[in-house]
Amino acid sequence: AARISKGGIFHYFPTKSEILYHILSEYMDVVLEGLDKDLKNIEVGSSRIQFIIFHHIDLYDKNTAEAKLLLHEAHNLPLKKFKIIAEKEKKYFQIVVNILSEFLNSSTSKEKLTGITFTLFGMLNWIYSWYSPRGPLTPKELSEIIYNIFTKGVVSYQRLRK
Repeated sequence: AARISKGGIFHYFPTKSEILYHILSEYMDVVLEGLDKDLKNIEVGSSRIQFIIFHHIDLYDKNTAEAKLLLHEAHNLPLKKFKIIAEKEKKYFQIVVNILSEFLNSSTSKEKLTGITFTLFGMLNWIYSWYSPRGPLTPKELSEIIYNIFTKGVVSYQRLRK
């Protein structure tokens, strides 16, 4: 598609792992770009969860190949490069943990909050196996479904704990 030979590509990227690292690093930069700033303009509570879900699904819609690569190929990076990507993922994870902690009024243990956060990521990331942004369900509709199921489930979980 780029009309460049393999030799041309390897002029800029000496190894396949450098290509993979570049793709994943750029993608994680897009995921994190302006996220803190955007979240500061959104009232604490479920609106922030909704924003994260819509943001995540929108990025998946626009960067499907990169999102799939991150989920399945990051472990193939050399350790030094993998750690850089993992740090960016941890930053994103921590942003989501903080949002969920605020939503749950910080009354949930760290261990349970981690489980809740990974549950949300499971809902968001597993869509690669079945969802097509070009199918009958729009990214916005999918985001609304995930948001409603997740927030109503988390609220029910909180009530059951009391």
